[in-house]
Amino acid sequence: MEVGTAEIINEIEEPKKRRTGLSGGSNFGSGGGNNGGGDGGDNPNDDAWNEAVPFNSEKSRILTFFLLLAILMTFGGLIAAYVVIHTNNVAEWKPFALPIQVWVSTVIIFLSSFTYNLAKTAIERNNHKQAKSWLIVTTVLGAAFLSSQILAWIELTHRGFYMHGNPYAGFFYVLTAVHAVHVLGGITALGSIMLRSWLPTVDAASIAKRTALAQVVGWYWHFMGALWLVLFVLLGFWK
Repeated sequence: MEVGTAEIINEIEEPKKRRTGLSGGSNFGSGGGNNGGGDGGDNPNDDAWNEAVPFNSEKSRILTFFLLLAILMTFGGLIAAYVVIHTNNVAEWKPFALPIQVWVSTVIIFLSSFTYNLAKTAIERNNHKQAKSWLIVTTVLGAAFLSSQILAWIELTHRGFYMHGNPYAGFFYVLTAVHAVHVLGGITALGSIMLRSWLPTVDAASIAKRTALAQVVGWYWHFMGALWLVLFVLLGFWK
């Protein structure tokens, strides 16, 4: 019985040792020593994760580029229609003075571009505290921009300006509303950066992803600011 028991125990222990070797306790597949060569078996996906960061960053840049191109084409079509109808001198074209809220919106969106630059610089330097603070400020400014737009629309309706019966008013509502929707998308993107940057990190891969995300969202946010400037000049001074 003792001999038979010893043989059974040996047969049970042998597979256990094999499984231990496969789970990272030995150097299986790492090519270095019986102890695994340091942390070669502890984080088998680290190298693959780090190699994926540049690829994902480049993909994000390309997608953002095409997104901005699509937005540019959309507004290009709307602005072209505005120019055509304006130059036809139709009798229904009745421009009006822009409400004060539009001027406030202009100041707000350019302040938000400035604060976003500060947030982006802090992210690149891995200054977590400043990055989070400036991202919050930028998000609040974005929300304030949308609020001022809503107040501008309310003010125009109180003056009696509606989309129907006045092509200029119609273009004002359409252009500013479409722009506001895209600003709302930018605020959503700001929220994604805040979620990723809410906690500090020293991991190089995480820092690289945060920096790449901050770059492409910055392209989008500054593009919205530049686009608003075009709309502001068009609606306020070429009417």
